[in-house]
Amino acid sequence: MLDLLVILLYSLYLLVSRVLIILVKMYYQNTILINIKKNMDTKQGVWLLSITSIITVILVGILIFVPAKHSELPITGTQGLAILSLRPNQEISSPLKITGTVNGNGWSGFEGQVGNVSLLDDKGSRIGSAILKATTDWMSPSVGFQTYLQFSSDRDQDGKLIFNNEYPSGLPDKNREYILPVKIKKGSGEIMKVKAFFSNSVVDPETSCNKVFAVERDVPKTTAVAKAALDELLKGLTDVEKNAGFFTAIPAGSALNSISIVNGEARVDFNETTESGGGSCSMTARTAQISQTLMQFPTITSVKLSINGRTGDIFQP
Repeated sequence: MLDLLVILLYSLYLLVSRVLIILVKMYYQNTILINIKKNMDTKQGVWLLSITSIITVILVGILIFVPAKHSELPITGTQGLAILSLRPNQEISSPLKITGTVNGNGWSGFEGQVGNVSLLDDKGSRIGSAILKATTDWMSPSVGFQTYLQFSSDRDQDGKLIFNNEYPSGLPDKNREYILPVKIKKGSGEIMKVKAFFSNSVVDPETSCNKVFAVERDVPKTTAVAKAALDELLKGLTDVEKNAGFFTAIPAGSALNSISIVNGEARVDFNETTESGGGSCSMTARTAQISQTLMQFPTITSVKLSINGRTGDIFQP
């Protein structure tokens, strides 16, 4: 992205220079700068315009290229590894969400993951670890990753996050490591697994309207499990899940207004986008995705949907 910006700015720099040259030529042709000609002779006007043009071109070049080189935001990581969600000496608590990308120099994806991370306390003891799971196509040059790291600490203390790459060969010279200092906050946090349901063209080649299949997600532990599962459903799919054949009928921009559970019935209200567009099969798939995502929990035996409080004539093509 930065290289593209530099190219665009350089093109603008050349354009400005070209325009100034044209203006000088136009002056010679007596088509512009009438006021200058009235107040000074031609030779003075030409010298003034030439000097002004040279100074302007130099200043434009300085404004374009000097700031561009120093305006880059610092990225946590090392060559081939960028950690987007953390900064050095940042305070962390459990569960810790970690996101980033890998892009060469020994950092790459393999079988859906890009490496692992461990958390060491101030005595060097490991108090947590997690797999860095790919969120984009792991066979691409640049691979996004995400994980939740769960740990417990009985006090505030300094610590280190140790990132290691994925190197299936097992050769020591292929190992890559990055150490990020952090401030560990006292406390404990847990994660839990929920399922969100989507259609799948690989498992169901006929693409039946009412057949949906589960993907498993890690989320911070909460008592509001139904809402957590719906939130994951509305987030949509990762690139890895899409490559596995999953797809969703729920439109982008869909949002949950409220959810309550009364005597085993989940009463769920969405915004109007949730029922917008699509034919009868799409509507059937949407209601199946929502219903199955909720009914994974034994406390829910039925689902009642509404759109901005309206229950009649909803999810119709």
